[in-house]
Amino acid sequence: MLKNKNYIYGPTDIEVPSHLHVGHYMLDRLMEFKDGKIINGQTHELTTLGQIAQQSMNLAVSLTHMGIRKGDVIGLCSENRVEFWSSVIGTILSGAVLTTINMNYTKGEITHVLGISKPKYIICSEAAFKTHEKTFKSLRHIKKIIVYGDNPKEVSYNDLIYKNNVIFDDFVATDVNGQEDLAFILYSSGTTGLPKGVMLTHLNCLNTFCHPRVESPFEPIVLTVNPWFHAMGLMAGLLGFSQGRTTVFLPRFEMDLYLRTIEKYKVTVAQVVPPILVALTKTDIKYDVSSIMMVFCGAAPLSSEVSNAIQKIFPNAMPVLQGYGMTEATLAITRNMNIFQAMPGCVGEATYTAVIKVIDLETKEPLGPNKPGEVCVKGGMVMKGYVGKDRKEDFDDEGFFRTGDVAYYDEDGNFYIVDRLKELIKYKGFQVAPAEIEAVLLQHPAVRDAGVVGVPDAQAGEVPRAFVALQPTGKATTEELQAFVAERLSKPKHLRGGVRFVPDIPKNPSGKIMRRELRKLAQEKSKL
Repeated sequence: MLKNKNYIYGPTDIEVPSHLHVGHYMLDRLMEFKDGKIINGQTHELTTLGQIAQQSMNLAVSLTHMGIRKGDVIGLCSENRVEFWSSVIGTILSGAVLTTINMNYTKGEITHVLGISKPKYIICSEAAFKTHEKTFKSLRHIKKIIVYGDNPKEVSYNDLIYKNNVIFDDFVATDVNGQEDLAFILYSSGTTGLPKGVMLTHLNCLNTFCHPRVESPFEPIVLTVNPWFHAMGLMAGLLGFSQGRTTVFLPRFEMDLYLRTIEKYKVTVAQVVPPILVALTKTDIKYDVSSIMMVFCGAAPLSSEVSNAIQKIFPNAMPVLQGYGMTEATLAITRNMNIFQAMPGCVGEATYTAVIKVIDLETKEPLGPNKPGEVCVKGGMVMKGYVGKDRKEDFDDEGFFRTGDVAYYDEDGNFYIVDRLKELIKYKGFQVAPAEIEAVLLQHPAVRDAGVVGVPDAQAGEVPRAFVALQPTGKATTEELQAFVAERLSKPKHLRGGVRFVPDIPKNPSGKIMRRELRKLAQEKSKL
């Protein structure tokens, strides 16, 4: 009955609507901010939030007429484009569960994830349909394919959203039990294994979106290139719409287009993943980016060095705001509650409804301040569980989800991420965080990107090996980079496993380094 002094408790003062329906909530917010804008920064096409609301209602009615019922699963496979959002909200309004699919997946990867969620229908873009038509049609549980535009071969998305023109006051979303019924099945990143199906309820989403609104001292014009099939892009996008922000998006990241878009639309808020910020620090900026007032970064750790360098690129921006989250927590576990007092390297405080404990890696006992351990979290935003898995495999006896991330917090409850538990390199009993070595390598002027993994060593157990992508005109040797790291880090973190130069560092769409791919490269190297 008493609070544990080594637990960190987030604020709980949020207002959740009694209907507990995230589709209903989003529709109300879209209509509240119906004149709000979403802009394709590449084509300059402008759509209002009111138009998205209208298309979402029309789609929900059409899906119901086609036979979709509460609990059915609908897959969505598309690049970033404006129809994505009416597909998301319309599906949820119909009572169906949405599962988003990475259109860059191979046939085997798509077969795996859709075998988890088993969607009845697939909504997809023309590009996704062209690439994956055979795969979709090979899966027996898929009954219909809906394609954006006017597709003569399949069900046309345009027919569904323009066939009916539903009046808002006459529309009622399909009833759900928000505490138990799913709104989404998303997929964990899969950087340490095959992706798993993450079950997110309507209430999980409402706990993420219904935070007290903070008045901004400037007009929020948000630029995003994060893929919307991933939890960060998807949930951050919905959160932005629910607050009426103007959103400018790009289908993919291209440096020149990105900078040109900031200049053209006077973007004030940049939502990014660390690789974009790293790339910016290595770029000669020739556009006016002085409009940027705020930079949000998530999905993977960001070093203090890169964070400090970004402030020189965006001179009018406050310090980079980092958050820490994961698909299993809908979006965020920690965030900067005071956006004007962000500290480099800090990922913020416990977010609304979160309870966090950091446990000793051996004893599993809760730790006090400044002691790294595994992060465990519970709260309203934490997933219902994984599809087909017993909760006991991933939650402890107190209901805390074991994240597998290593972090610590200071005396003020500010959190700092160390690394993934499964990615720590064990050198002679010392635990070495790859992210720390990567941050040092990125300081070298010739290094464009870097990834570090442990490789077997007979005496030490494991030693760090770096994979390095050089700048187009950059030159560096293995010995030079080994010495560069040795001058800046303690002995367990030296690159005793060597350096291998590669064209690019493999990463998933959220920006996380795919270390299992680097380990495969390391094994191939050892066989040569």
